[in-house]
Amino acid sequence: MNRPKTTPRVTSSQVAKLAGVSRTTVSFVLNDVQQMGISVETRDRVLLAARQLGYVPNAAARSLVSGATGTVAMIVPHNEHLQVDAFIPQMLAGVNETCHAHGYKVLFEPLVEASRPGGFLDLVDSRRIDGMIVLNVPRAEDVHLAHLAAEGFPLVVLGSNLDQHAGIYSIDVETREAARTATRHLLALGHRRIMHIGFASDEFHGVSERLYGYRDALREYGVEANPAWIAYANYSARSGYEAMQTMLARERGMTALFAGNDTIAFGAIAALRDAGLRVPEDVAVVGYDDIPLAAYASPPLTTMRTLPFEQGCASATLLLRLMAGERPAQLHSTGAVPLIVRASCGKSLEAVHD
Repeated sequence: MNRPKTTPRVTSSQVAKLAGVSRTTVSFVLNDVQQMGISVETRDRVLLAARQLGYVPNAAARSLVSGATGTVAMIVPHNEHLQVDAFIPQMLAGVNETCHAHGYKVLFEPLVEASRPGGFLDLVDSRRIDGMIVLNVPRAEDVHLAHLAAEGFPLVVLGSNLDQHAGIYSIDVETREAARTATRHLLALGHRRIMHIGFASDEFHGVSERLYGYRDALREYGVEANPAWIAYANYSARSGYEAMQTMLARERGMTALFAGNDTIAFGAIAALRDAGLRVPEDVAVVGYDDIPLAAYASPPLTTMRTLPFEQGCASATLLLRLMAGERPAQLHSTGAVPLIVRASCGKSLEAVHD
């Protein structure tokens, strides 16, 4: 099979020959290395030669000279979460779009070795990246993130406000308040036996913040949180299904659910139906995130809108500022999360019983 012919790559030696200078001078000029005694006339001659030949600098060589890689890393808890979670792809799209617009590539890096906290430090030590965005990592990673921040490495945490660690910049939503709002909505409809399924284990900050908000709302209404009403899933709809099955097996009579994310809600709704319970007639459901499928679920899902794409854009913009040497005064930026009411909550209990 004949391969298409490709145009030979222009080399720095060819640029040097056309400009009448050494390859070292070409390297210094094209990588904008200052204080090398290169005259303006020589720089102009090298740049003109490079344009005439269509020379494209080798990224690896440029990195050796400048110390920059043109790459940022996106760290997520585990690779399998990308297969089942609808939040991460939207967030990653926002990071990717913003970074690419400024000439940066994005290295997607899951924490595949959960038993080895701080594994992502290898990327920093090997000088493969210029900055890092970290999404919802376990608490075991907090100390390593604090160490990086103390060293001045450009770092943004997305989805967790680590305000107990000085110097760590973060982009987040008002997670605890959003969970309060979701649970208050169910309480206002007359529900008092309200379940909660975390989207993962409580080793993650985002899971704990939702649980705190859920308990806050129950306390406001004078309702004692029953441990039998609380379960934990693992990102996927299947895990939400299994968590709901477990909860129904140990206690019945709950009338509402606040799910840690929409994907978990979808699985839980399927388990409720398989158990002969109707949504919303028997059990009202509120999710979290407002992923695109939420509006098209059956019934359409009431949920909290977190705008993951916009969060990704905001975290990437902040990281680019840090890499440029800026140090914004505001460490932590949080956004409000509106409640999107749809049919999965139905009417109030009073209206249903009238």
